[in-house]
Amino acid sequence: MTGAGPSFAPAQPALAGRAPARLDVYRPASRFLPFRRRRRARALLGRAFAYAGRRGAGLLLAVLLFAGVGVYGGLLGGGFERLVAEHGAPGDIAAKAVGFGVTQVTISGQRSLSPADVLAAADITDRNSLLFLDAGAVRERLMEDPLIRDARVRKLYPGQLVLEIVERDAFALWQNDGQVFVIASDGKPIDVLRDERLVHLPFVVGEGANERVGEFQRIMDAAGDFKSRIRAGVLVTHRRWNLKLTNGVDVKLPEQDPEAAIAALARLSREQKIIEKDILSIDMRVSGRMVARLTEEAGAARAEALAKKPKRGPA
Repeated sequence: MTGAGPSFAPAQPALAGRAPARLDVYRPASRFLPFRRRRRARALLGRAFAYAGRRGAGLLLAVLLFAGVGVYGGLLGGGFERLVAEHGAPGDIAAKAVGFGVTQVTISGQRSLSPADVLAAADITDRNSLLFLDAGAVRERLMEDPLIRDARVRKLYPGQLVLEIVERDAFALWQNDGQVFVIASDGKPIDVLRDERLVHLPFVVGEGANERVGEFQRIMDAAGDFKSRIRAGVLVTHRRWNLKLTNGVDVKLPEQDPEAAIAALARLSREQKIIEKDILSIDMRVSGRMVARLTEEAGAARAEALAKKPKRGPA
């Protein structure tokens, strides 16, 4: 194969009229040897293959291995180490020469992971042959990815590898005692956050916040477009939520009906641009009342403006 690696093309749905599982098929763009060299190598190995077949399976494998290494080493030139680094172990080189290369990889089940992510996690490259590929080791490597909950690896000879994965249902991030976890929709921690691909998930902070992540999600839904301004939700004394906005402003929500409070704030932000003003926090804990705390500079400017305002005399 060329240094550019395999080219990728989506597979067609197996059944019309049904929503197929996500499926990606990968086919190498070309072999790593020119056509004439490849034909010559296969001819030589084919003769060795036929001769060894008359002598028994053990000799067959030995001839296949050493003839493959010798022929490919002679065709490509250079040292043995460079040959292995570029084209794989001797067994893989020999297996690919007689048609057992990994010519197609079919991946299904991925949602957050890209096809390239799955291949990287499996450590599958054009250096591999299907004949000597350890399916169990590939599965173990896939399972090391925190986003993969389960995986199945199948080899379909002569050249197809099938990777079926089940992703974890990462729902939100939860910070507690200085550590950030990926959690499922029921609040159960899945793993410690190791992957920056998940930083876009809803973020909750505090003891017990993971168990109430569904409540926080309802607040986010009630915020509408304003939810893009919400960076995190902090659970206070297991009773109510404070919101930390992306510009640093704190919003204290009421214990009862926080969805209505955030909807009102979203409306004020849209109509009066209240979030763009010089404020530190907004207190909405009392129903129907909103108290904004100004920054020190804004507070001083407001006090100065009020001092300069002329006072009305007695009528």
